[in-house]
Amino acid sequence: MELTYGLFICLLLWGSTELCYPQPLRLLQGGTSRPETAVQAVQPIVVECREATLVVTVSKDLFGTRKLIRAVDLTLGPEGCEPLVSTDTEDVVRFEVGLHECGNSMQVTDDALVYSTFLLHDPRPVGNLSIVRTNRAEIPIECRYPRRGNVSSQAILPTWLPFRTTVFSEEKLTFSLRLMEENWSAEKRTPTFHLGDAAHLQAEIHTGSHVPLRLFVDHCVATPTPDQNASPYHTIVDFHGCLVDGLTDASSAFQVPRPRPDTLQFTVDVFHFANDSRNMIYITCHLKVTLAEQDPDELNKACSFSKPSNSWFPVEGPADICQCCNKGDCGTPSHARRQPHVVSLGSSSSARNRRHVTEEADVTVGPLIFLDRTGDHEMEQWALPADTSLLLLLGTGLAVVAFLTLTAVILVLTRRCRTASHPVSASQ
Repeated sequence: MELTYGLFICLLLWGSTELCYPQPLRLLQGGTSRPETAVQAVQPIVVECREATLVVTVSKDLFGTRKLIRAVDLTLGPEGCEPLVSTDTEDVVRFEVGLHECGNSMQVTDDALVYSTFLLHDPRPVGNLSIVRTNRAEIPIECRYPRRGNVSSQAILPTWLPFRTTVFSEEKLTFSLRLMEENWSAEKRTPTFHLGDAAHLQAEIHTGSHVPLRLFVDHCVATPTPDQNASPYHTIVDFHGCLVDGLTDASSAFQVPRPRPDTLQFTVDVFHFANDSRNMIYITCHLKVTLAEQDPDELNKACSFSKPSNSWFPVEGPADICQCCNKGDCGTPSHARRQPHVVSLGSSSSARNRRHVTEEADVTVGPLIFLDRTGDHEMEQWALPADTSLLLLLGTGLAVVAFLTLTAVILVLTRRCRTASHPVSASQ
C-alpha cells in the first residue's frame, strides 16, 4: 500500500524527483535494510590452522539474523566432535581438535598438505516444541600447509569448493576424480544441484614421467557419507566399466570420444536417497590403468547403454567387449566395493621393478548437495497474490487520478459557461 501511495503522490506532484527517488538502501544478511553507510557484519566463522591442531571459532549469530544458535547443535567433522565447554553468556562457540581427529581427511598436492573437514549445524527443537528457527548447514573447512620452505599456519575460510580425494603412488601416479562444469572447461565452483540436473565427472591419471597409460573407471558407488561401505548405496558403474546407472530412467553415459587416454569423462543424473534427510551424496570410484597401447577388453573398458538401440556401446574398442554387461559377468567377479586391490602392469620383470606402484585406486568426490525446488515453488505461489494485489492497488490509484482530473475539467468548463451567460441576462 505504501508503494501505491508513493506512486500516487509522484503522479500528482510530477516535478518532485526527490520524493520519487529516495536514498538507496542495501539489503543486509537477515533481511533488514540499512543505508549505504551500514557497517559490514563480523565474519561468522574464524579458522586457525596451528602446527598440529585446528581451532574453529563460530559466532552464535551464525546466519546474521540475530537468532542465536546453540552450542549443542554444532559438531565438527564426520565423527561429530563436540565444541569446548562454554557458558550461555558467551557470543561464540569454539572447537579445538587435532588435525587427524574427528574424521578429518588429508590430501597431498604438489605444493601443499590439505586437511579437510566440515562444520555441521543441525538444529533440534527445544524442550517440548516441535519447531526450529534456524537452518541446517554444512560448511566445508580446509587447512593448507606448504610442502616446501617454512611451514606457517594459514587459515582457509569456509568455501563451497567441492571436496575430493587424490591417491598417490611411489612413482607419482596421481588418480583424481573431479566435478566439472557442463562444458567440461573447468572444475565446478559449487557442488550444489537440483534433482533433474546431471553431474559431470572427470577421472584423470597424472603419469609424470611414466609410460603412456589409459585410464578406466572400473566401479563406482554412491553413498550418503564419504565411507564407500556405508548404507544405503547405489551402484553407478559395475562389471569392470559398465555404466549401469544408464539402464534405468537416467541418461548417464561416458563421453565419446575421450579427450585423452589418461582422462575419462562421464555424466550421472543426480539423485538422493529416499527417506534420507541429508540431501547429499558422495561418489567413490575405483580407477585403474593399462598401457595406452593395450587394446580394451572385457576387464578394461568403458561402456554406456543406448536406450534408442537398446544396446551397449564402448568408448573405444570393438563393440563385443560390452556384451558381458547384459549378463552381469565380465570375466572375473566384479570389483568388491569393500575390498580395493592393487595390481601391476607389464611383463613379470617390469612388474618386479615397479612392484610398489599403485595402478588402481579408490577416489571420492563430494558432497554433492541437493537444493529442494519445492521451497522455490511455494515462494512463487506465495508471492503471486501480493503481485496481483499490487496491480489492483496501482490500477485503483490511476483510476482515482483520472477521476480527479475529469472532475477538475468539468468544474472549469461549468464556470466558463456561467460567466458567458451573465451578459445576455443583463441586456434583457
